[in-house]
Formats: sequence, C-alpha cells, structure tokens
Amino acid sequence: MPGNGEFDFDPAALRAKYDEERDKRLRLRPEGLAQFIKMEGAFAHYAHDPYTPVTPRGVRSEDAEVTIVGGGFAGLLAAVRLIERGIDVRILERGGDFGGTWYWNRYPGAACDVESYIYLPLLEELGTMPSAKYVFAPEILDHVRAIAGKYDLYARALLHTRVEETQFDEAASRWIVRTDRGDEIRSRFVVLASGHYREPKLPGIPGIETFKGHSFHTSRWDYGYTGGGPQAPMTGLQDKVVGIIGTGATAIQCIPHLAKWAKRLYVFQRTPSSVEVRANRPTDAEWFSSLEPGWQQARMLNFVLATRGMAEEDLIHDGWTKVNGLIRDRKRPDMTPAQIENLARMVNYEIMEDVRARIDAVIEDEATAAALKPWYDWLCKRPCYHDEYLDVFNRPNVTLVDTQGRGVERMTDDAVFANGQAFPLDCLVYATGFELSPFEQGAPIMAIGRNGVTLAEKWGDGATTMHGMHVHGFPNLFLSGTRQGSWDNNFPFSQDIVARHLADIVATMRDRRVDAVEVTAEAEADWVAFHELRAGRLLATWKDCTPSYFNNEGNPGHAIARNGAFGGGILEFRDILRAWRESGDFPGLTLTSKTCVR
Repeated sequence: MPGNGEFDFDPAALRAKYDEERDKRLRLRPEGLAQFIKMEGAFAHYAHDPYTPVTPRGVRSEDAEVTIVGGGFAGLLAAVRLIERGIDVRILERGGDFGGTWYWNRYPGAACDVESYIYLPLLEELGTMPSAKYVFAPEILDHVRAIAGKYDLYARALLHTRVEETQFDEAASRWIVRTDRGDEIRSRFVVLASGHYREPKLPGIPGIETFKGHSFHTSRWDYGYTGGGPQAPMTGLQDKVVGIIGTGATAIQCIPHLAKWAKRLYVFQRTPSSVEVRANRPTDAEWFSSLEPGWQQARMLNFVLATRGMAEEDLIHDGWTKVNGLIRDRKRPDMTPAQIENLARMVNYEIMEDVRARIDAVIEDEATAAALKPWYDWLCKRPCYHDEYLDVFNRPNVTLVDTQGRGVERMTDDAVFANGQAFPLDCLVYATGFELSPFEQGAPIMAIGRNGVTLAEKWGDGATTMHGMHVHGFPNLFLSGTRQGSWDNNFPFSQDIVARHLADIVATMRDRRVDAVEVTAEAEADWVAFHELRAGRLLATWKDCTPSYFNNEGNPGHAIARNGAFGGGILEFRDILRAWRESGDFPGLTLTSKTCVR
C-alpha cells in the first residue's frame, strides 16, 4: 500500500485545501440570485445564428417512419444506422447545418480534446484521414458534412427548424411533430437526439442587461466585430479592451487568440481549470495507411479500456488514459479493495500536483500562478489540455482577474465589476457554456405522451426510463442522450451504441408489423432503481467536488443521480443492451399491433 514516502505530498493537507476551496464557493453564492440565465426574451439576440442565413421554404405536412430531432453526432449516427437497416428518416435540426455543438462552436481555437482517430465517427466508411491527433472545429464540421453527404441526409433534413412540441396520437399510433415554421410531421417513431450541450447560457450577473458595449456568447462568435475567422487574424480587436467571463474548456481554447489580437484582455475567473499538456501533432500518413480494417472500432474500445486501466496496451497515450494507467502500473496482486481505492486517491492527488507544478514552471508572476492553481480532484471539473493557455498570462496585455470564487459582482453600461474594481470594456465575451440541468425540465423538446402528460411533468422528480431510451406513457419514443444511459468521454462511441440498438428495435418492429412499443411501468422502475444503485459511488464523489455543472453547481442530490449517465459505465451498459437484444423477447417492452398485444 503506497504511503507518504512514495508520494511527495501530504494527502490530508490537500484534502483540507480542496474542502476549503469548495466550501468557500458554496458560501459565497448570493441568495436568491440565479447563477445562469436563459437566452430568451431580452437576451434572445444572443442565440441568433450568425453563421447561416435562413433559407425560405414552404410549410411541410408529411408522414415519416422515424423523425429524428437533432443533427449533432447522436442524431447523425441514429440516422445512419436506421438508413443502413432500410428505414426512412426525417431529421429536424434548428441549426443551419448538421454538426450540433460543432455547428455552433466556431470560436477561434475550437478543437476536440479527444483523439480525432476515435472521436470522428465513420472514418473507415468515408476513407478519411484526420490531419492531426486533435483536429480543430472546421475539420470536424467538414467531416460531419461529409457524413451527411455520403448518406444523403440533406435530402432528409429540415434545417433551421426548431421542434416546438411532439404529441402522441394514440388512435393513429403516430407522433405529431410541430415546428416553429408551421410544419406538421406525422411520424411512427420519434428519436429525441437534441444534444448534451444544447442551450447556451449567460451568467446571472446583476446589471447584465444594462451593458451597452459589444458582447456575444462563444457559441455565437461575432467575427463581424472581431474580424478574421476560426483560423484567421482578428484584426478588429487591435484597438479594443476585451473581457471574457469564464475559464472552462471553451475559454482555455479561445483566450490565447483573444490575447494575441486584443489591445488589452481581462480574464474573469471564478474557479480555475486544470490544464495539462496537449502535445498535438500531425497524423503520420504512413502509420494511418497501415491500419487494418476494423481499426477504428478497436481503437475506440481501447480508449474505453485504457481510461479504466483495463487495456493490455494503451494505444491512445493521452491525459484521459494516463490516470488509470498509473493506477494499473502501481497496483499489486495482494492489494485489498480498500488499498486499491486509496491508491486511486493518491494518484488523483499526484495528477493535480503535476498540474499545479506546471503552472509554477510556466507563469512568471507568483500571484498569478497561485490564482491559476486548481484545488479539487481530477474530473471534478472537465479536464483541459492546451499548450498555449498558461503562457498567455505572461503577456503584458493580459490581466487575470481572479475573484476567489465570488464571480463577477455586477455590470454597468460600460464596465464589469469584480473585487470591488471597475473594468471598463469595449467588448465582453461570455464563455459560460451550456445548460445541462435546471432549464431542461424533462426533455428540451416538449413531448406529450398518453393522456396529455408531458415528459417534464413525468420527470418532475428526475428522469425515469428503461435503458435511458424508453419512457412509460410515451410509446414509440426513443431518447438518444445521456440520462440513465450511454456516456463516455468519447461521446460518439457511446452514442453509436444507442444508435445501433434503437435501429435494431425499429427494424424488428417493422418486420413484426408492430404499431407501438412501450416500456412497462415495472421495467422502468426496475431500471431506475438499478441505475441509482450503480450511480451511488459517483454521487458520493460529486459531493466532495468544487461547484460545477457536473454536480449542479455544488448541489448534488436525488435528481442529479437520476439525470446522470448510467452509473455502471459504458461497457456494462453496452453488454446489458447486447444481452437484452440477444434474448429475442424484448423483456420489459409491450408490443402492440392491430391484431395482437404482447
């Protein structure tokens, strides 16, 4: 069992420091003040699409076998797997193109921090070689468009179309899908694949509505103001004083670009991110051409195994796989479960000590270095990987405004106030992320099931599903998301598991001439109980974490567990679905046709 002699730190002192920083952020939260606000009403202009003009078209009234809501990776993969089974689909997407997150996130420096060889789906099917280990957003969006082109998805899609509601017509066994453009799609099945990061959010800062300088959210980057493009000089900022609120994954990527072009940049920080080395590099074309058929699925699986310390060989070798690799390498056969758990805790401390040591090595000013150090467990906030972010704070035109967990105090027509000081700005960038929980009551799309009950009403105390896909009272509705279901750091891998599963169900329903499929109340309750049991350990971990969107800003509880991904992990989830399909009996589902009921 490792002791202090094997690690150059005091774990008790670190735990006390972590708790102090967490409690300070909880204590400083203003009473009765919303931490985040929606982009609607007076703030609706922040959600405007600056990238693609809306194309005029007529109102559509039509029938469809399957309607998929959402054109990001979850919806894209669902469409592909259904089409491969010969099933007709209609795709509704509120953006001007496919891509989901990668349609909206075009800020400078936007990139994926999961290896491109496993993150970009269907590489073998398209014969595409990513340019680098970690590719930037324009290349990801190009790949999405290539998928849509190969599978003829544009002919099946209504873009710039927001679904307002979908209601089940029990007499016809059809869902009536209504959109903001007056469309009515009568669909046998509906797949809600509307995304994990769907609704951008603004900070609930007093006076935010009074600011008259230029401002925008990172998911709606205003290149008309900044000049340039995702990979082009932002010369419009050369005479501008710019502020950015947020130091999470998005800010880590765009701040180096703002720092390069702005006359002065103020970075407003509530809680620092952990920032590890990224070490991006171009793809070796000779290596890539040597890969055997089936390599991508094998590499995706290797990533999952490596992040859990279960791979015989780590093919990825990055920050995601490092932690459990260290645990695996130090674990001894004679260790008890308690000793292994302690080893994992010590490795976690070690990883974060390395993050803080890197800050000391890079940052020249001691006070700035101290403010940038994260004091929490790895994975309490999304880990970040970047090779230029820290160096930014050595530039003379960049100032870190560390609020010590308080956040920005207020705003006026021309300034942001923090630490009792006014910071006059020409432009303010909101790097405040996307809403995951409190605004998504039920599903982000109003779904109305049997007897007029909405999903929001049914889920008032948290989600209830079977396999994260089926909901009692909502026949022929499939959820392709993360609640009680499929999740992994490599999101497309987890969503492809769902896509293949639901395509198999829909194809079987077609072959058996089944009109409706619905989970029983008993099967739904059994899955919820099983999910909560498996999620218990993760919930305990979140309680110790600093406030973030992972733990509902420091308020983990019953609903957080219910609304989280399946607690047993992606491999157990995959195996459960596989065994369920192979049983051939669709246990827990009621299948209804005009001639029989099972």
